[in-house]
Amino acid sequence: MSLPRRVAQVAIVVGAAVALLSGCAATAPSAPAAGASDERFVIGQDFPDPDVLRVGDTYYAYATNGAGFTVQVATSPDLKTWTVKAEDALPALPDWAAPGKTWAPDVSEPTPGHFVMYVVTATVDPALQCIDVATSDSPDGPFTVQGSGPIVCPADDGGAIDPSTFVDDDGSRYLVWKNDGNCCGLDTWLQIAPLSADGLSLGGAPTKLLKQTEPWEGQLVEAPTLVRHAGRYFLFYSANDYSGGKYAIGYASSDSLLGPYAKATKPLMTTASTGGGYVGPGGQDVITTPDGTTDIVFHSWSEGTVFRGVNVLPLRWVNGLPRVVRH
Repeated sequence: MSLPRRVAQVAIVVGAAVALLSGCAATAPSAPAAGASDERFVIGQDFPDPDVLRVGDTYYAYATNGAGFTVQVATSPDLKTWTVKAEDALPALPDWAAPGKTWAPDVSEPTPGHFVMYVVTATVDPALQCIDVATSDSPDGPFTVQGSGPIVCPADDGGAIDPSTFVDDDGSRYLVWKNDGNCCGLDTWLQIAPLSADGLSLGGAPTKLLKQTEPWEGQLVEAPTLVRHAGRYFLFYSANDYSGGKYAIGYASSDSLLGPYAKATKPLMTTASTGGGYVGPGGQDVITTPDGTTDIVFHSWSEGTVFRGVNVLPLRWVNGLPRVVRH
């Protein structure tokens, strides 16, 4: 690949809508392009790599840069009806980060009223994708990047992208991510490390959990989401080329947080398994609702692969294994 995955995404969108990515003044998102599949979206405009956090009675979704914003944010009372806010959750970048290349944010609330964002930026020197940490007193932001550099930036492994937080039953907090090995002919490992008490740094060395091994995964695995269900750990992930119908969602499971993880015999969700209803599903998050059920939030391509909108489907557990319930 001549460009890292999400840098390539920026280039594609620029070609389709230069004005949206000019990134200067904050402007309200424009209306999405019309398409036969638009009714499947709960957010029917470009809002890729959604991460969802529930605060009180409100759900917050955060997404990769777009519409002139570094980090997009939307709110919903019910996961069905969403309002994309005309403001930037991360209005200022540190001097080590290149503008217009910010993606896959993850926001959590480690203590009441204290919100931490892990987000990918493209570092200027060295030219890698790495993970920064930012904080805010409000889930709306604005978030402010902390520290003097990225908290995860393994240069020898091609950098790091797609951060995701996990809280175990004992309250221990972890960060999960992918080393960006596909940028430079290396393996792509999903990795985990404990977080410090304040969440602003890693609290220990990373452990590699799994890498690309299956034909359907292509050259990479990424976008990890870790969930504990009925005493087992389920590691959801996306794989293959994000830019079209080959992108898909899979999962692996383990009795232990640090593995070993056994992959499912087939992907959880693909373009083909949905009858083409969701093209290139990926960038998923799993959210538990107040009634104890789980939903999967993910992006997929609009008709003509113009933009990646957001979908929400029930995620149910059948004989201890996850299954997506299609509408």
